[in-house]
Amino acid sequence: MTKLQLTLAIIKPHAVKNPVALSYIRNVIKNTFIVVKTKSISLDAENAGKFYKEHMGKFFFNRLVTFMASGKIDLHIIGHANAIELWRQILGPTRVYKAQYEDPFCLRSMFGLSDTRNVAHGSDSEQSAVREIKFFFPDFSFYDWHNIHEEGYRKGPVVFNPNLFQHVKK
Repeated sequence: MTKLQLTLAIIKPHAVKNPVALSYIRNVIKNTFIVVKTKSISLDAENAGKFYKEHMGKFFFNRLVTFMASGKIDLHIIGHANAIELWRQILGPTRVYKAQYEDPFCLRSMFGLSDTRNVAHGSDSEQSAVREIKFFFPDFSFYDWHNIHEEGYRKGPVVFNPNLFQHVKK
């Protein structure tokens, strides 16, 4: 059985503010992935800028930072044998109009408003996932995950705790 890969899923502010979108996206997440950790935060512009620093200097950087600091975001560490690729596939193309044309039932097609307000973020590689998870969950131990917890989550049984919005080992 393949080990669980972790990735970071961020539900962006406009989707968190939309109860229909948020409920739909959370259902997709909890029914497709093992939800390892969850939290909801408000980013300030400084931390949004730090998170998206690789985009500094690009034409959309200020718009992205301002948007990400405009309201609460949902953060989820999610696990699946192929978490990174699967989450990005469920999200669909980054550009909303491309998503609507190519994959009308992907999350970005259904709930994205623009290329900045494209509903959610997904890490693009294992290295990005580790860096991004550490940014938002600095106390999360990858050592403990890989050496203590992963097998229990993979083999089960696990149950979903709706109050925590995460799966817990039974």
